Amino acid sequence: MSVLPALPESGSLRLSVVVPVRNEAGNIAALVAEIGAACAPLAPFEVIYVDDGSSDGTAAALAAARAGRPWLRVLRHARSAGQSAAVRSGIAVVRSPVVATLDGDGQNDPAFIPALFAALEAGGAGVGLAQGQRVGRKDGRLKTLQSRIANGVRGRILKDDTRDTGCGLKVFRREVYGALPYFDALHRFMPALVAREGYRVVHRDVVDRPRFTGRSNYGLFDRLWVGLLDLAGVWWLIRRRRPAPAVAEG
Repeated sequence: MSVLPALPESGSLRLSVVVPVRNEAGNIAALVAEIGAACAPLAPFEVIYVDDGSSDGTAAALAAARAGRPWLRVLRHARSAGQSAAVRSGIAVVRSPVVATLDGDGQNDPAFIPALFAALEAGGAGVGLAQGQRVGRKDGRLKTLQSRIANGVRGRILKDDTRDTGCGLKVFRREVYGALPYFDALHRFMPALVAREGYRVVHRDVVDRPRFTGRSNYGLFDRLWVGLLDLAGVWWLIRRRRPAPAVAEG
């Protein structure tokens, strides 16, 4: 079980955006500016960058980006722990009941965050996750093919009704994330696990973009042969789920 600390009682933020990054120095400034512009209609909000043990100039770029942006917070892992761990570190310190995530390379356009947020809110408490699904993929042919195969196999086994779970653009309720079992690559199985907890998942198409600069530092779990054990584990968790009994005191 993933246990998160309680939200601050005085928290009044509407949205927290968590962005995991590793060696993305060249992509920080432009993406931070885009996130700020996209989330302005949702104010008050905060953005939490989690530097996952970068060895380039990411830390300096984040320090520069914080100037004049009180809503920008920065966490740092002493060593790289992976994308799921970075997302979890960010969610552990958010001050809003609703969380958005996106990748830090610029491929996820933050302009779609308000639409995902609206879809989550429109669904009421029964909707736990608004999942982005990429159209116009900008990855290379090999990676796109691997992703399609992996998504196809995952969908047939888990029956999560999601075309593209690897999209980093997600908006979800923090309490729902806290109920999910934590493991590496959790973020790639969130629709199935959110449904396992009894919540509905809504989907919105989002337009994929080329990364701003550099090369991919995450994403290996798009490859089917890397994620088979995780897929089997999630299938087992779903099969073992039992309804919680009604509890009364007295």
